[in-house]
Amino acid sequence: MIEPKPSEPAEPRVATIQSIYEDKPVSYFANARADIVAMLPTGPDSAILELGCGAGGTGRAVLEAGKAGRYVGLELSPVAGAAAAEHLSEVLVGDVEALDLAPLQGAFDALIVSEVLEHLTDPWTTLKRLAGCLKPGGRVYASSPNVANWKVIRGLLRGRFDYADKGVMDRTHLRWFTPDTYADLFRSAGFEVLECRPVTPLRSRSLVLDRITGGRLRHLLFTQIMVVAQRPGAA
Repeated sequence: MIEPKPSEPAEPRVATIQSIYEDKPVSYFANARADIVAMLPTGPDSAILELGCGAGGTGRAVLEAGKAGRYVGLELSPVAGAAAAEHLSEVLVGDVEALDLAPLQGAFDALIVSEVLEHLTDPWTTLKRLAGCLKPGGRVYASSPNVANWKVIRGLLRGRFDYADKGVMDRTHLRWFTPDTYADLFRSAGFEVLECRPVTPLRSRSLVLDRITGGRLRHLLFTQIMVVAQRPGAA
């Protein structure tokens, strides 16, 4: 009988993951998602949780817009987390796959996961755990790169799968999703998917092709996937 290997200690694992991001510029963690802020139906009495809050740009915009009274961020990078703590209600620094989320259960009206799940070893289990942090009827707003984009497919046809410092082929990505498999990720975590679409509208040339093909090739035409999903139950 082969004894199962013990789980890898959390601290060395976090240190290893953090080292991947040490050479990222501060701007990598600073972008605010104005599009998600605009979509939120929440108000000043709401609580919002963000996975990968970076330097707190999105959370700060949400609070300033009066769309939350409490905004909690989860962030891997201590440097970015310290910057976010100056603006958010609370920031928990560490690897979400090892953090204890029990104190956050059922406390939030919305969850924001912007360009994060593709960086995780096990996004499926992590998303299920995060789903429990939402109140019944709470919504998640999430985005991720689209590996089915035509430029990636063109590279594969040429025998290439080249990593880059940012974008769809960011070298820190561990998981890859198409629009359908990204939506499936949320369904497997118990969410009802309300929207699965491009982050930004298709440009004119892509829009024409989309219409000609009846939407059958839409998955090839955009770089980032946006999912809006809801935890079952009364809002």
